[in-house]
Amino acid sequence: MPADTDPHDDGDALHWDGDDDPRPVLPPGWHAKGKGADRVVTTGGPAEQPATTDTQTEDEPALGSAGLVGVGVLGGVYLLFTIGWVVGGVRLQGVASFLVSPAASVPAVWLAVLAPAIWFATTLWLTRRSRTWLRFLWLAVGAVLLVPWPFALLGGVGQ
Repeated sequence: MPADTDPHDDGDALHWDGDDDPRPVLPPGWHAKGKGADRVVTTGGPAEQPATTDTQTEDEPALGSAGLVGVGVLGGVYLLFTIGWVVGGVRLQGVASFLVSPAASVPAVWLAVLAPAIWFATTLWLTRRSRTWLRFLWLAVGAVLLVPWPFALLGGVGQ
């Protein structure tokens, strides 16, 4: 081992003996961040920024593990709401035919079935650059507003 090499340097595992330049070089416009960023050579300036395929930008907050689990749980709740609206809408078809024409009740049932999925997708899309608490606030508001009341009130009662 050479005398000038730190035995505790984590970057040594990424280099082979005989490398001409031990410092990695980034493409123009890229900037190193985090541990060891001071050892990275950057070339070019901000005018030569390459097209990036990464969907996460600096102004978008990253969703941590707890946030991903929370979005998954709320997504499951919205899926259950969709199933509840399907079951509740099917059970109310007989009653709805007495109150309104099928030309009005069928589209209303379909809209009610699609409403949880529409709310979930729209909330995720519109709050993609917002704070995490704001995203969860709107998802919670939707969970309260979109409760499948026909299924919740009738439950497992058969006709």
